[in-house]
Amino acid sequence: MNDTWSHFTAAAALHPKDITMTVLSISSRRTRLASFENCYAVAVQLRETTGVDQFVVRTDNPIQPFRVTRREPHHSETILARVA
Repeated sequence: MNDTWSHFTAAAALHPKDITMTVLSISSRRTRLASFENCYAVAVQLRETTGVDQFVVRTDNPIQPFRVTRREPHHSETILARVA
C-alpha cells in the first residue's frame, strides 16, 4: 500500500468526536494567542526590534480574529492600533 494513501485513510478514520475534542483542546490556547492583547504585545516587540511601524488589525477569520502586519491592511480588515 502507498504510504501517502495510508495517511489519508488514517485521517479519514477519525471519529468526528475525536476531531471536536482536538479542536476544543487547542481553542483556549488559540484564544490567548489570537487575542488583541497578545497581538498588541507582539506589535510592540516587533516595533522595538525592527524600528518599523506595526498595525494590529481585525480580520474576518474566526480562527485568527486579529493579526499584526507592517503593511497597510486589506480592505476587509480594520486597523485597531498602530504602533509607531
